[in-house]
Amino acid sequence: MKEVVEILAKALVDQPDKVSVNMIEKEKSCLIELKVAPEDMGKVIGKQGRIARAIRTVAKAAAARQRKKVTVEIV
Repeated sequence: MKEVVEILAKALVDQPDKVSVNMIEKEKSCLIELKVAPEDMGKVIGKQGRIARAIRTVAKAAAARQRKKVTVEIV
């Protein structure tokens, strides 16, 4: 899941070296924190949050295979 979010984020931003993904796992859920450069924040969020929603959907699909719930936060 972490790798999926990282690959998607790096493909979207202008400064891929400033992308960092931190994953905090719990028993049945996990939290993924995505950090990008402030200039790239709009590209990751997208118009009306469409890109962020798409990233969350892909992460949830990846997590469903492991029967976990995932939350993606863009910091």
